Amino acid sequence: MKNILFPILLLIISTQAIAQQSKVGTIDSDFILSKMPELTKVQTDLKAYNTKLEADLKVKVDDYQAKVKAYQEGVATMTEPMKKTKQEEIIALENDIAKFRQNGSQLVQLEQNKLLQPLYTKIGKALEEVAKAEGYTQVLTITTSGLAFIDPKFDLTKTVMIKLGIPVE
Repeated sequence: MKNILFPILLLIISTQAIAQQSKVGTIDSDFILSKMPELTKVQTDLKAYNTKLEADLKVKVDDYQAKVKAYQEGVATMTEPMKKTKQEEIIALENDIAKFRQNGSQLVQLEQNKLLQPLYTKIGKALEEVAKAEGYTQVLTITTSGLAFIDPKFDLTKTVMIKLGIPVE
């Protein structure tokens, strides 16, 4: 009996000691991101990237339309092998355009992630400094559909904003 009781007692004491050392906070990193002045440049760069993709698509569509028009105008004088070659070329362009359109949103998302990564890194470094300074062992990210209740005294959002030099309203 003593052999079983001692490990259980030790486990209970260890659990209580760990629980007393734990301090949990929260942060709304998306809110901080929305208030960062650098976000304006990210949005401008993303818009420029989107415009470039649209221009690339327009070039592809214009090329496609020119080849279709040339095919339609010269189809009567073409031999069967020439027709087949031109049709395959047009079909390849159609597929390329469809693939480009399909991948366009993914390309924009990748570019957005690439542009936002330095901002999230900046938030993360500031959070790490604040959490260490205030003795937090864990910090949870909150969203609008996240936690049901958060005690404002454990929310580090404003503290991190101050650390980053972002005005707090």
